[in-house]
Amino acid sequence: MALLKSRLLVGVARCQPCLAVVQGRASSWWSHVEMGPPDPILGVTEAFKRDTNPKKMNLGVGAYRDDNGKPYVLSSVRKAEAQLASKNLDKEYLPIGGLAEFARASAQLALGENCEAVKNGQFITVQTISGTGSLRIGANFLQRFYKYSRDVYLPKPSWGNHTPIFRDAGLEVKGYRYYDPKTCGFDFAGALDDLSKIPEQSIILFHACAHNPTGVDPKQEQWKELAALCKSRRLFPFFDMAYQGFASGDTDRDAWAVRHFIQEGINLVLSQSYAKNMGLYGERVGAFTVVCSDAEEAKRVESQIKILIRPMYSNPPLNGARIAASILTQPDLRKEWLQEVKGMANRIISMREQLVSNLKKEGSIHNWQHISDQIGMFCFTGLRPEQVERLIKEFSIYMTKDGRISVAGVTSANNGYLAHAIHQVTK
Repeated sequence: MALLKSRLLVGVARCQPCLAVVQGRASSWWSHVEMGPPDPILGVTEAFKRDTNPKKMNLGVGAYRDDNGKPYVLSSVRKAEAQLASKNLDKEYLPIGGLAEFARASAQLALGENCEAVKNGQFITVQTISGTGSLRIGANFLQRFYKYSRDVYLPKPSWGNHTPIFRDAGLEVKGYRYYDPKTCGFDFAGALDDLSKIPEQSIILFHACAHNPTGVDPKQEQWKELAALCKSRRLFPFFDMAYQGFASGDTDRDAWAVRHFIQEGINLVLSQSYAKNMGLYGERVGAFTVVCSDAEEAKRVESQIKILIRPMYSNPPLNGARIAASILTQPDLRKEWLQEVKGMANRIISMREQLVSNLKKEGSIHNWQHISDQIGMFCFTGLRPEQVERLIKEFSIYMTKDGRISVAGVTSANNGYLAHAIHQVTK
């Protein structure tokens, strides 16, 4: 018994220094790390979840919902999944650049099948991890190979993730005027003025359609002037197209700006996402395209993009690309998808129009025309932070403090309630 006790004591004595070392090590490595700020969108969602009001609305999240407020999986996606399942395909690695069939179909969807750059092989498209991954690949490529400038100019405001994506890739993030809070519309004169004064050969980020977060897009005549300015001042365009088809319901119309720039002889880079227009949020399906001077240049660019991708994630996910490729390349599935994406866009347009109508019925004397003039999933309502705070506290209607709402979160059933609440805090 005495021997057993002595062994236990020895064991404790031996463990104590070890514990001290582990505790010291654990407390020293990361003691300087500060708590990061919470994500504003996720914060809205968390507050919404805690709310017990049966009338509560979450207008912060950027994901499509049907008219019952439920997540929506497209019929064309279900059919493509069933086809793929029946083929008993393998799960082997994709090449570094992704599924070739998907990449080419993505380029054709964005640039147009009759685009000379596509016909002549003057482009390179790689599959990416949705739009965010596409932007990061593009940012890293520019940081490494665009030798003319380190400055990238974003519209003010822009999608919140644009700044850290470009900044963390080593580029200098700056801005140009875009949104006019007085009109809740496009500050065209301000944008032209800013872009005419920035250094030549700077990188300019454009939202191809359905600008996030404002829902404000240039008109085609304005795009023409922007293209002419970029051409004359040798500015380099980086287009982010996360909502093709989801804005107007017409994939060709939503890609008009990108195609016009290329027709004007302006080479550019382009990011695409299939999260919204195919509802493939969790599949992480995207593409990155570089329009080049000739096919030989495209091959060299492709080789370097692959070198960038390899140490990042080696190769992209397989399943989502197969789904998207099936839809884009099979005429029957493509036709059904185009009808579905038009239906989603039309529902959002209808919610905008109903909200304006319901605000008028409430007796609001404010001009809410900008709600129906804006396009896409998001709307800059013009609500002030204190009005947003009242909507949250008094009506359980959740949105970001800047008054941006996701129109996809509005339904036929709650549209009137939203209009009533907005009227109450703005009258």
